[in-house]
Amino acid sequence: MIVDETEAEGPGRRLALWLQGCPIRCPGCCNPEMFAEDRGTPMAIAEVVARVERAAARVPGIEGISILGGEPFAQAESAAEVARAARLRGLTVMTYSGYALAELHDQARTRPGITALLDQCDLLVDGRYDQTRPEPPPPSGRRWLGSTNQVMHYLTPAYASEDPRMQDANTLEIHWVDGRLVINGWPAGAAALANIRRSGGR
Repeated sequence: MIVDETEAEGPGRRLALWLQGCPIRCPGCCNPEMFAEDRGTPMAIAEVVARVERAAARVPGIEGISILGGEPFAQAESAAEVARAARLRGLTVMTYSGYALAELHDQARTRPGITALLDQCDLLVDGRYDQTRPEPPPPSGRRWLGSTNQVMHYLTPAYASEDPRMQDANTLEIHWVDGRLVINGWPAGAAALANIRRSGGR
């Protein structure tokens, strides 16, 4: 799934790309529909890159792309190609992963695509979502993280923890994408809205 313009999935205006399939499957994940590899809409890498290029040309002040899932590092090679194309167009890359950075470095010994994707990342959110340790809302908590065990890694000078945007409140967005309603951003808010929809609006 792609949302061409969002301010809820990372700093500034961004294109958000959700990759289907997750081998980790954290209990309480806000995107359980992304677990199965055989769901979603297959797209060629060239199609995704073209979408990034259109967003870079069309969205005023677009800052970067965010790659979510699912688990982006399960498709690290393909995600790295998209990330590289974004960086070539002057965009930053933020990636979310359920794996800890140390685990990714271990896996990279046999899967070079992981290093390729990490090399294109400016910002990495890592770690499994732990529903027993929810991240409090800002200003006491951190933006864009689901649980207190997760870590924000600033891999390039593009971003820093002192950036005031890192402490803003989480936001929720509603988009109409390819003929369907898409809710993204603040996971707790999205889950509440999804429950309303399932209960028929009560």
